[in-house]
Amino acid sequence: MSRKQGITIGKTRGFLYFLAKLLGDVNAVKRGTVGKRIARRVVGRATGRGIGKIFR
Repeated sequence: MSRKQGITIGKTRGFLYFLAKLLGDVNAVKRGTVGKRIARRVVGRATGRGIGKIFR
């Protein structure tokens, strides 16, 4: 039995998250807050990794 791999909910959700991130970047460029946005992303990733190591 083979399944067709068309548009799935997961792919759609992933695309929507990507689009939201892109729109946030565009908005940050318009408002001139790109540096803040990048800094928050870096801090968020570091925090996520730290918490991940604690619960492993």
